[in-house]
Amino acid sequence: MEIATKKLLLEFMVTTQAKRKRKNIFANLVLSILAILAVSPLVAILGFLISKGIGALSWEFLTSLPAPYGESGGGMGHSIVGTFILVLFASLLGIPVGFGAGIFLAESSKESRFASIVRLCAEMLAGVPSIVVGLFAYFVAVLPFGGFSAFAGGFALSVIMIPVIARTSEEILRLVPVHVREAGLALGLPRWQVVMRIVLRGSRKGLFTAVLLAVARASGETAPLLFTALNSRLWSFSATQPISSLPVQIYTYATSPSEEWHQQAWGGALLLVLLVLGMSLFARFLFSGKKYGT
Repeated sequence: MEIATKKLLLEFMVTTQAKRKRKNIFANLVLSILAILAVSPLVAILGFLISKGIGALSWEFLTSLPAPYGESGGGMGHSIVGTFILVLFASLLGIPVGFGAGIFLAESSKESRFASIVRLCAEMLAGVPSIVVGLFAYFVAVLPFGGFSAFAGGFALSVIMIPVIARTSEEILRLVPVHVREAGLALGLPRWQVVMRIVLRGSRKGLFTAVLLAVARASGETAPLLFTALNSRLWSFSATQPISSLPVQIYTYATSPSEEWHQQAWGGALLLVLLVLGMSLFARFLFSGKKYGT
């Protein structure tokens, strides 16, 4: 009787284990399919852009001005330079404000009502559509100064960058152990020196990652620049004049009737995606596996 009971128990355990293995295999299969579906749009977009735009990429495309309508050749050199100028202006405006807000949120008590309001505002600002940011910048940085300009475009992009930097830097600074801050205070350092010389210094790689993520987000925006920097077919290095950018130039070429410009629009789109993707991958590479103090 005892032997029969043990045998039945063993058979039950084997059957249960087999069912669990089948369920585990099925669950892994379903999750793998969902993961592939999640990644497939990015792969499809990259493949489509490469097939359409790789033929337009050349040295002339990267360094030349656009050719007149109906003529072949030309490029987007002025748009590439303009994009870097706009991102530079946006960084000069957005990085200090974003870091300041991030430091304040990270160092404030969780019970602080003002910090909670600032955090909520940053989250809401991050969700504001970019075209609304463009309209705001138009009334703040274009109309009062009498025209479109690179500075107005940089201002619009900085508004987009600020909440990204603020929230990302807050989370990174909160990774610094509390005992590290307490050790600095125990040595007699004022709190501002603890933040500047210990907390920020130990988190510099993560903070650099926050900047790269914000730059990647801002560099692909089109709507705010249509309302602020407008566009230009010439080289422009002035902060007070309209300036070209890759997103706006792509939009202009894509909506034109010229097949030559359509091809260049695909090339510009591929270049822009590669720049944004490269910055994102570089940021993840810097921060992957990194802990405080490494």
